[in-house]
Amino acid sequence: MPSPVLRWLLPVIFAGCLLRCAPLSAQVAPSPDEPPQGPAGDPNQDSLQQPVETLKVNVNLVSLYFTVHDKHGVLVPHLTKDDFVIYEDKVQQTIKNFVAETDQPLTLGILLDTSGSQQNVLPLEQQAGSAFLERVLRAKDEAFLVSFDVNVDLLSDYTSNAHALARAMNKAQINVGSGGGGVPGIGQGPIPQSGTPKGTLLYDAVYLAGHDKLQQETGRKAIIILSDGQDQGSEEKLDDAIEAAQKSNTIVYVLLIADRGFYGQGLYTLGYTGDSAMRRLADQTGGRVIDVGNNGKKMEEAFGEIEDELRTQYVASYTPTNSRLDGSYRRVDVECKVPNTKVQARKGYYAVAPSD
Repeated sequence: MPSPVLRWLLPVIFAGCLLRCAPLSAQVAPSPDEPPQGPAGDPNQDSLQQPVETLKVNVNLVSLYFTVHDKHGVLVPHLTKDDFVIYEDKVQQTIKNFVAETDQPLTLGILLDTSGSQQNVLPLEQQAGSAFLERVLRAKDEAFLVSFDVNVDLLSDYTSNAHALARAMNKAQINVGSGGGGVPGIGQGPIPQSGTPKGTLLYDAVYLAGHDKLQQETGRKAIIILSDGQDQGSEEKLDDAIEAAQKSNTIVYVLLIADRGFYGQGLYTLGYTGDSAMRRLADQTGGRVIDVGNNGKKMEEAFGEIEDELRTQYVASYTPTNSRLDGSYRRVDVECKVPNTKVQARKGYYAVAPSD
C-alpha cells in the first residue's frame, strides 16, 4: 500500500518512525501486568524517573480488555472468570487468566479535530479535554496528543504530565490551509490538491495513531477522538483505520461533536455520514460513540463515562486453539452468563507473526 501523504509536526525528533515501509509488528496480546512503554527523552517527564526495561510478550496469548454493562447501561463490577465464555471463530476458548483491572497503567491517544467544521466547538473540546486529562492521568499513565485537519500533527508526544498536554491542546488552532513547504509526508510539505479535497484526515490520524504510536505499547490502550466523525481526503480508508487499531489492541472512543450551525439544521442534507462511520470504528475496537452535539455539559459527562469505563475493565487471556500465525483475521465473541448484561469488547484480532 503506498505511503499516506501526511504531515506530522513533531515536538521531538522522530527519525523515520512515520514511514509506511516499516513492517507491521505482530498483533500479540499485551501482558496485562506490564506498564506502557513510551519513548525516552520526553522533556515533560520527571528527570528522576527510572528507565523501564524492554518487555517480552507471549505471542501465543490473546488478551481482551472489555467492560460489562447492565440493561440500564450501568457498569457491572466484581464478575469472575466463570461468568464469561470466549469464542474465536465460533470455537470456544479456554480462559487462562482473568483479572478485574482497576489500577493498571493506561496509554492514551487524544485525537483532536481542528478542521473548519469544528470552528465553533473547538474551545469546548479544549476545555473538557484538558479537564479530563487532569483527572485521569496518573504518574504511571501516558498520553499523546494529535490534531488532524488538512494535516496530521503530533502536538505532544508521550508524557504523564497532564499540564503539558493541556497546554498543547489549548494551543491547537483551526486549520483549513494546505500546509507548509517541503517534502510531503514527513512534516515539511503541502498536501497535493489534485483528486479528493483534503479537509479532515480523520482516518489517516487513527491509522497513524494505531500503527505508529500504539503498536509497540503494552497494557491498556485507548484512542479518544473528538470530532464530528466526517472524513475528507484521507489516503487510508475506514477499514484501514479499524485494522490499525485492532492490530495495536487499542479501544477507540468517539465523542461525536457536530456543530449543527456548520452543517445546517439537517445534517444529512449536506451528506453527513460521520456518525455511522464512527459507530463502526468504535464497535469493532471495543469502544463506543457518545453523541454530545455542541453541549459542554454533555461533553464533560461523556469524558466521565469514558474515565469510569477505563478504570473498570476486565482482561481475559487465552491461548488460541488455532495457533497459526498466518495474518488472518480472527473473530472474537465474549459472552457474559449474567442475565441482562452486555459485553463491550473488540470484535477480533489479526494473527500476525512477529517481526525480527
